[in-house]
Amino acid sequence: MAKPQEKVSFGQRLKQIGMVFQFTAKQDRWFAPLVAAAVLLPLALTVVAVILWGWIWLPIGILFVLLAVLIVLNLRSNKAMMNAAEGQPGAAAQIMENMRGDWRVTPAVSSTTQMDMVHLVIGRPGVILLAEGNPQRVRGLLGQEKRRLSKVIGSAPLHDYVIGQEEGELPIRKLRTTLLRLPRALSGKDVNSLDKRLKALTARPQMPKGAIPKNMRPPGAFRQSRGR
Repeated sequence: MAKPQEKVSFGQRLKQIGMVFQFTAKQDRWFAPLVAAAVLLPLALTVVAVILWGWIWLPIGILFVLLAVLIVLNLRSNKAMMNAAEGQPGAAAQIMENMRGDWRVTPAVSSTTQMDMVHLVIGRPGVILLAEGNPQRVRGLLGQEKRRLSKVIGSAPLHDYVIGQEEGELPIRKLRTTLLRLPRALSGKDVNSLDKRLKALTARPQMPKGAIPKNMRPPGAFRQSRGR
């Protein structure tokens, strides 16, 4: 059974909002002026409404101020996060893991020592491969993964993207909108079935730690080290 999601207290929520405010203010020079405008404009309208129609408009005006600030925070914080994520290894996988909806993300199913990597995503649009790193190297990794996955995904659609700013690449700030616009080709049951098959395919057996037992050593493994 799935564990119930832990509830976030009011104090923790305020702390999270404060951290987002600080982060966005550091990344976006327009954030503070826009927040000030979001406070002053509704507040000025509230004062006019109170003068003309009474104090009943005060709580309504305060709600409008809070709503305007939250809208500015949401829009500008998303943009700031995209700017900060651009060029960072593994950023595409992190964005996908935080997206709403049923997205099954396996980061770095294929990678190199130069921080080139391919992430595997399974969702209603099908199977998605996201490549980050040097375009020449990651295209080779993409080709290998596509050939490997084509053996088990059947008729499920396979999409692949190279994250970057050059022609033919997908800017990371457009990743969410691009994937959300893909046609929904699979049902929830299909996603579960495909996820199980691909997990079995991508599972890699790990070597046991410690010394290798004698009965598991290949015959003649240490003959070359013996003196003649």
